[in-house]
Amino acid sequence: VQLQASGGGLVQPGGSLRLSCAASGRRFSGNFMGWYRQAPGQQRELVAGATGGGSITYADSVKGRFTMSRDIYKNTVYLQMNSLKPEDTAVYYCKAVKGGAVYWGQGTLVTVSS
Repeated sequence: VQLQASGGGLVQPGGSLRLSCAASGRRFSGNFMGWYRQAPGQQRELVAGATGGGSITYADSVKGRFTMSRDIYKNTVYLQMNSLKPEDTAVYYCKAVKGGAVYWGQGTLVTVSS
């Protein structure tokens, strides 16, 4: 099983980025998939998570700015990030859970700076 995250980069405050996480090896259409982030010196935190039933929850800090979506046919989840702030700077990871097993992607760095 592999989760391949991409789309990170350097963006100015107020800008946008779209992250993608493509899963291979297993299908996760009916399972939890989520986006987490970890800033330097901080613990990894949930940014957005989607249950197998399609319910999506967001961290309070990103509500109204970030949107998570999933394409069950492509076995891929996305994170559209708008109105980015310097405090959004972190390595972003995708996570999938299936049958008691937890899978993590390799992370993609998002840097918000002028």
